[in-house]
Amino acid sequence: MRRGWVGPGPEVAAFEREVAERCGTAAAAAVSSGTTALELALRVLDVGAGHEVIVPSYVCDALHHAVRRVGATPVLADADPATLSLSAKDARVRLTPRTRCLILPHAFGLAADVEPFLALGVPVVEDCAQALGARLAGRPVGSFGALAVCSFYATKLVTTGEGGAVAGPEALVARVRDLRDYDEREDLAPRFNAKLSDLAAALGRSQLARFDGFLARRRAIAARYRARLGSLPCVTPSDVGPRHVYHRFVLELERAPETVQAALAARGVAARRPVFRPAHRALGLDGFPEADRLWRRALSIPCYPSLADAEVDAVAAALREALA
Repeated sequence: MRRGWVGPGPEVAAFEREVAERCGTAAAAAVSSGTTALELALRVLDVGAGHEVIVPSYVCDALHHAVRRVGATPVLADADPATLSLSAKDARVRLTPRTRCLILPHAFGLAADVEPFLALGVPVVEDCAQALGARLAGRPVGSFGALAVCSFYATKLVTTGEGGAVAGPEALVARVRDLRDYDEREDLAPRFNAKLSDLAAALGRSQLARFDGFLARRRAIAARYRARLGSLPCVTPSDVGPRHVYHRFVLELERAPETVQAALAARGVAARRPVFRPAHRALGLDGFPEADRLWRRALSIPCYPSLADAEVDAVAAALREALA
């Protein structure tokens, strides 16, 4: 604010370098939202009309919207019971000659195994919206696929209020930079107003400077939950070391999550389904048994760096009462 530079400038440029380093990529382009990042990633991979893009059904609607906005057809695939993300086995079944690429979310902070998806022979877009900072086989999520996308919405691991990024090879990221801003161009090819401001980038940078501490705290909270919830009739996320950053702490219950959610709310604890509803349910489709199972069983309880140990214990105690 003192510098008087509000629009994209030196803070955005520095933020992009720091995000690229976190993703293990050559470059990154900051944009206005995670959803926009998804759309622009698809566009620079030349996804469009007549193409299909495989996406999980058990995920937020942003993936479906981004595919539709570029004129392609989203093809839903079932969830993986271990990662709660996309099933590589089911994705293979959904492949057709029209499949142009696949979007793989690292769901709820857990790094999915990317290799089985790379083996499918189509470009993989890693959705790192919930897993920035997670590592798999010594490498950061975002460094495996053709491109990676990040979200910096208010509830994400790092927030700029609204915002996102596309990370990957310099040549593809340069095309994203070209698409995100229409001003002062010689041609009139369609572009967007999808920039991130220096104000937003400065907020993001202030958190990236403390990001390792944020992740350490999330892992400590997860360990505390596991110690206090182990005897309850629920399944907690496994301790997989640097592979999980616990954007959400997702429980699998033996009863309907809405009943437990209501019981927790009566005790002053906010909890919710980690996915509002699988996309196939909105479309009236069948054939996604694991996504249906997770929707009937999964509940996310509070997990964020400022959560105090006493509050973690209070959540655990409320959950014990709710499940009694």
